[in-house]
Amino acid sequence: MRIGIVGGGIGGVALAGSLLQRGFEVRLFERAPGFGEIGAGIQMTPNAVKVIKSLGLLDQMLAAGFLPQSLVGRNWRSGRESFRTPLIETCPVLYDAPFIHIHRADLHAILASLVPESVANFGVSCTGVRQDKSTAVASFSDGSEFEADLIVGADGVRSVVRSALFGPEAPRFTGHMCYRAVVPTGGVVDYVSPDASFWFGPHSHVVTYYVRGGKAVNIVAVAETKEWVEESWNAPSSKEEMLGAFRGWHRNVETLFSKVDQVYKWGLFDRDPMTSWSKGRITLMGDAAHPMLPFLSQGAAMAIEDAYVLAESLKGHGSDVASALRDYEAERLPRTSRVQLEARERGRTYHLPSPLAQAKRDFMYWLRGLFNPQATGIQANWVYQYDARAFRPNLSDKPRLVA
Repeated sequence: MRIGIVGGGIGGVALAGSLLQRGFEVRLFERAPGFGEIGAGIQMTPNAVKVIKSLGLLDQMLAAGFLPQSLVGRNWRSGRESFRTPLIETCPVLYDAPFIHIHRADLHAILASLVPESVANFGVSCTGVRQDKSTAVASFSDGSEFEADLIVGADGVRSVVRSALFGPEAPRFTGHMCYRAVVPTGGVVDYVSPDASFWFGPHSHVVTYYVRGGKAVNIVAVAETKEWVEESWNAPSSKEEMLGAFRGWHRNVETLFSKVDQVYKWGLFDRDPMTSWSKGRITLMGDAAHPMLPFLSQGAAMAIEDAYVLAESLKGHGSDVASALRDYEAERLPRTSRVQLEARERGRTYHLPSPLAQAKRDFMYWLRGLFNPQATGIQANWVYQYDARAFRPNLSDKPRLVA
């Protein structure tokens, strides 16, 4: 089989690497001039790390990342803990994989190490796709075309491939905007604990965690806004703007923010879950299929899971693209749809406006934590339990060979 992948982000390179390891002929098309990922830190939860293990990349990821002690919920002003979910000791036991904080560029480089230069085409933007019964064709901005047995759109929330398949549909601005920054610290400092810390405030929340082996702190600060904010990883902001948006927060938060150099901001956009990602010999994955809010830290993780399942389904079904895509969607659609909707709900519970509502939420976090620390706080144990490696394509309808 010959497979074309449109988009060379985390999902695209994870899919290319997974397919190459299974012996497929792959070509990847990326509009950037080369591999490289902008952005900041990313939380790689155990469900995604299981796939990283299967690709043989766990040691590289551990070398570049940081293992947090716990997931911790904190009050925005007092710093009082509402929950503490142990990670570093429990995740390998419960989920067969650690919880790793890593810079997005480091993760992308590790995954891209599986993709030879001969496989990737850079500096070309997809302008459209078409197909007939036997082939699919992707067209590009330089006038070139690529014909394949399957085309996969891994081209993000404003996917050209998605629009070509299902028609144009603008993603919805959620009323949330996000500040991102990375603060070099040289090591663990007293104003940032070695955890994934969730600071919950009225109409806003802040997440902090270490990356780059503990030598830098990643900041994700989300605030509600009535003004539209562009969707861009690299729209510039400023330290003053971010400090102003979170004035009066706990001194540890303000201390960290005061040490920021470069700050970026972008609007958070959302779509409702789809009922299908595929038509004929063309399909979608990652944000092109299921863009989601970052409140469960699952955007990249879902794309990595997609990559593994799609590669396994194609391997199992051979040249039967229709059956492979059927099983891919049957496995992934229910999973990603639930994560999309649950992430949207976290945007509400993280941002409760009144002190009374916050106190009730925090009491319930504390109470659930007495019975099961893994099922309180952001309540993502069901996310981490999933194992894409357990997926098996349904081959029961295949004709049997008769001896």
